[in-house]
Amino acid sequence: MFRGSLVALVTPMTPDGAVDFACLERLVDWHVGEGTDALVIAGTTGESPTLGRDEHIEVVRVAAARAAGRIPVIAGTGSNSTAQTIDLSRAVARLPIAGYLVVVPYYNKPTQEGLYRHFWAVADAVEQPVMLYNVPGRTVADLQPETVARLARHPRIFGIKEATGELDRVASIRRLCGTEFRLYSGDDASAREFINLGGHGVVSVTANVVPAAMAQMCRAALAGNADEAARLDATLADLHRDLFLEANPIPVKWALERMGRIPAGIRLPLTPLSAAARPRVEAALHRAGVR
Repeated sequence: MFRGSLVALVTPMTPDGAVDFACLERLVDWHVGEGTDALVIAGTTGESPTLGRDEHIEVVRVAAARAAGRIPVIAGTGSNSTAQTIDLSRAVARLPIAGYLVVVPYYNKPTQEGLYRHFWAVADAVEQPVMLYNVPGRTVADLQPETVARLARHPRIFGIKEATGELDRVASIRRLCGTEFRLYSGDDASAREFINLGGHGVVSVTANVVPAAMAQMCRAALAGNADEAARLDATLADLHRDLFLEANPIPVKWALERMGRIPAGIRLPLTPLSAAARPRVEAALHRAGVR
């Protein structure tokens, strides 16, 4: 199963907001060459809430086709509707994907029982592995470790992207779910410590701009080389912080545009990075060795 640096890939768009599929293919090729371990397509960083159903499917299709088995592709298919999540998950099931990333339903504020039933229903409806995604800063609802333990009994639910930044969750989930259940950080700033505590990797925003460095850091941490992982991570600390100066993926898309990797498009209600934040993001890029 997946280990290391899993990149939460941006969806490149032209200045008028259209998806730039040729650019998406170039990003996939770049990540393969840089040593990224897996690609998460059409998640939060991929602006999934702004993608229409057919467009969402096409983004996953193009990425998976370009990957062509060279790198695993995980499809983000979660929404705040169980029926819509199942519908979209089934729609991409015929594509060469390695699994699904399914976020906690947002806005609805479901109970823990509602979350349990939602994820169980989705996993029952598909054949590929499912990664849970807990990000209460965006969804409000917080998938508790005890509920994760109930869900871990499903044969297709293999792990969780835990984006609370609370490192004690690693021990709690491991204790309740066992060593086979996979744990991925959803917080770049604490990902190294997360892995040191027993995590299997990170679903990373930072890796969009420094894929090789993030992959190397993860590999060092997974190998138990804590000093080397800390050294590598120190060069990325400013990126971990400043790529979240404004709502993700605003800063990371600006950074990639600055690097010449993508055009300037982003969709409302998100807006381009403010002029005030740009010097800080640019300085973080320089400190990480990006020119």
